[in-house]
Amino acid sequence: MLSHHLKSALQDLKDLIKITESDMEDIKEAKHDPQFERLSLKDEKIKSFEQKKAMIDHEISSLMSANPDKDLPELLNEEQHEALDELKIELSGLREINQRYAKLVLSVSNLYNTFLERLVPTEMQGYNKVASKDPSILEVRV
Repeated sequence: MLSHHLKSALQDLKDLIKITESDMEDIKEAKHDPQFERLSLKDEKIKSFEQKKAMIDHEISSLMSANPDKDLPELLNEEQHEALDELKIELSGLREINQRYAKLVLSVSNLYNTFLERLVPTEMQGYNKVASKDPSILEVRV
């Protein structure tokens, strides 16, 4: 059962990486709608991975409880060791791609905020930025 959960968790991680790579490509091309459409799929994959990780933890805990005199490496077969190693690699890869994705999102967010502040000047009221009450920003010339 542990091997099944490991394989399934690995597939979820690979799917999350592919989705994030697609999101990055869409950001570069300013295609925001496909990203929003993939949000629910991404959420499902994250929840699925978290559930499978909990099952993996439970299976390992059960193995350890059933064999208290043995260390974990002795309880796992070669396939399970390889799957755990691959899981670590994929998690590291997901972390790296999420960092690159976050940088892109931050850059785009800053760009939009800069445009917005140029179009609608703001003033500080305490610690809050609010739209300027200067009527000249609403002036229309014909």
